[in-house]
Amino acid sequence: MFSGRSLMQESVRWTARVLSVFSTAVLMLFLFGEPFNVEKVTATQWLGLLLFPVGVVIGFAVAWWREGLGGSITVGSLLAFYVVFTTLMHEPLAKGGWFLVFALPALFFLLSALFRRSHRVAIT
Repeated sequence: MFSGRSLMQESVRWTARVLSVFSTAVLMLFLFGEPFNVEKVTATQWLGLLLFPVGVVIGFAVAWWREGLGGSITVGSLLAFYVVFTTLMHEPLAKGGWFLVFALPALFFLLSALFRRSHRVAIT
């Protein structure tokens, strides 16, 4: 059926997928759960929203087909968001830890891509 290595690879892949769906659902609840006044959102805040959660969720969606690329998009969006969060919004990085929690599935996607790549190298 599955070798130990492929079982681990599939477990990591499906853990990433399930967590990405859960994370996306919770982020959407935060984003659309209650109305907000669009006129009061600044350009910097729109940029932050473009990177997190939009960029993160796009990365999750891509990762369902290409784990490495999608995980990289998510991590890149998160890092760019932290730059905006700390430099343009003048928020302390200590207040931004929860953003990392929501992007955690990206690390599982990247790990899955690494397993897949090492498995291909081992076969050749």
